[in-house]
Amino acid sequence: MHAGLRAGLTAATVAGLVAAGVAVAAAASAGSVSVPSAARQALAANDGWGSAGTGTTGGSAADDAHVFVVHTRDELAAAVAGNAPKIVLLSGTIDANEGRGCDAYADPQYNLQAYLAAYDPAAWGKVAPSGPLEDARVRSTKNQGLKVKIDVGANTTIYGVRNARLIGGNLLLTNVSNVIVRNVTFVDAHDCFPAWTPTDGADGNWNSLYDSITLSGATNVWLDHNSFTDGDNQDSNQPVYLGRPYQVHDGLADIIKGSDYVTVSYNNMFEHDKSMLIGSTNTPGVDVGKLRVTLHHNRLANLGQRMPRVRFGQVDVYNNYYYATDEDTFVYALGVGVQSAIYAENNFVLRSADTPLNAFVYNWGGTVMTEKGTLARVGTGPVVAVNLLDEYNQAFDPDIATDAGWTPALRASLDATADVPRIVTANAGANKLPA
Repeated sequence: MHAGLRAGLTAATVAGLVAAGVAVAAAASAGSVSVPSAARQALAANDGWGSAGTGTTGGSAADDAHVFVVHTRDELAAAVAGNAPKIVLLSGTIDANEGRGCDAYADPQYNLQAYLAAYDPAAWGKVAPSGPLEDARVRSTKNQGLKVKIDVGANTTIYGVRNARLIGGNLLLTNVSNVIVRNVTFVDAHDCFPAWTPTDGADGNWNSLYDSITLSGATNVWLDHNSFTDGDNQDSNQPVYLGRPYQVHDGLADIIKGSDYVTVSYNNMFEHDKSMLIGSTNTPGVDVGKLRVTLHHNRLANLGQRMPRVRFGQVDVYNNYYYATDEDTFVYALGVGVQSAIYAENNFVLRSADTPLNAFVYNWGGTVMTEKGTLARVGTGPVVAVNLLDEYNQAFDPDIATDAGWTPALRASLDATADVPRIVTANAGANKLPA
């Protein structure tokens, strides 16, 4: 354990953690750590939905006793716990798996080849797996989840310093408010034990469990200047099992279960499939009247889908740079789901000639959307004005109506679409803020 007790934990809690072999991050003493000014920054007024309600200040009010520098998975988990205002500075590379491979998590009764043989639809049929092998897979998943899932408390700022990277981790913001995550590179939040779902689509699908960041019932959250990637563990390199790609990744930043008032700005998301899911079910419930999210000035590069996919929410998507030059992995960008109301304005699309304009919008059961001010180009060709929603409506039925029924009022600025590639390329992603 580092010298000193971590502020905000009781002595009994610290003793319990130490007894369990968990490292506890020390509070930074006054003057011992230089806190970047950006780590104390609150989300500005009118900067997207995250500025609504009580606003998003994260740990900006933290005193010196609640500033922590973390270098390991366990230090990070201890530092972000609790609801006192706190600033957690990620330093260097943190591996949530702590060097463990998938075999380290596998239950003794789990074997992938036996699993594939047991649940092959040709023998098992198109029903959900059950029985000892599925139970062993679930236990294996639980083993990994205990290590890679990290619960974040309210009133927290997580800020990366020294080219900070979190590898394999899943930050969970569950029923908490007022959280800021900035300047962190998230790499390869992979699931060692994906679930086979034979009824997902016509041929079934593998589904994984972990996102890099998951907002579940979270309010007033700001995700800013982060980078998200699968690193060397690309989905395109995964094997095919039971006739379907073995999907080991889920979302990059998913926003579900009644989360609300979220701003996602200046992030660099690249080379991943399922990028951002806003709303996880078609069933009306806690999501109705919630899921209000703003995405602006993000670089969305060679992603497969969900940029974002939306249910229920009023989602403002403006000044983003869609970089879709890999036609082999691109599926769609804007997913119009049940009762969703996307307002897309002044976004720029760079695409391959083999990626059609009518593929950028996809209808997941929604009925309305507003789009205006989009520009697009193929490679280094001319920049032309396009309307992605019109392109979709000309190619598919039924049409999606062209008025989302609301107009965004909370915007930091609305840049000219022609300037978006330059602004986003220069500013989006980790390591573009003071370290």
